[in-house]
Amino acid sequence: MRPPNRPDRPAAPRGRPPHEVRIVGGLWKRTRLPVADKPGLRPTPDRVRETLFNWLGQDLDGWRCVDAFAGSGALGFEAASRGAASVLLVEQDPELVSALRATQKKLQAAQVEVRRANALSVLQQLAGAGLDLVFLDPPFDAGLFDKAVAAAVPALRPGGLLYLEAPAPWDAARAASAGLQLQRHLKAGAVHAHLLGLPPPPGP
Repeated sequence: MRPPNRPDRPAAPRGRPPHEVRIVGGLWKRTRLPVADKPGLRPTPDRVRETLFNWLGQDLDGWRCVDAFAGSGALGFEAASRGAASVLLVEQDPELVSALRATQKKLQAAQVEVRRANALSVLQQLAGAGLDLVFLDPPFDAGLFDKAVAAAVPALRPGGLLYLEAPAPWDAARAASAGLQLQRHLKAGAVHAHLLGLPPPPGP
């Protein structure tokens, strides 16, 4: 029996995003990032980001990165926290863009640019940019995975990396059809996280 005079605690809603996530490592370790309550917004969980940056080797000193479909910016700000020289956060939702810019200002993150734009269009414009890393976490119900990967690949340098979150696994054959090699994969709940690499050119 509930003790008297104790108010009922509302049950936590299911299937809704957390109101914040934290940067896992680097300069801004433990910094909290706000997460808006928006349909389809799924910030990459701290545990998955920790695993991803273990895959990447922790130190991204000098890397050039793009966080397409940035959402909360958790991936892009994590990369900047770990030494990336430039990080472009691309987001179309005006409320999310405002939150990203507020975080960028709070952190005084001069290496981070927030751009309100269509992620596919920006990736296509970046063809030949020689990026080290592109994060792709498009809305799961938008059917953009193949298009996003196809747009991102030409923006990578030889040997560059692409991180992809999707509701289903990409096996080695599907990765190869996009010109990529599957390097790592994990499943966390309903999310499949992949690290894909653009092979370097063949030697002489």
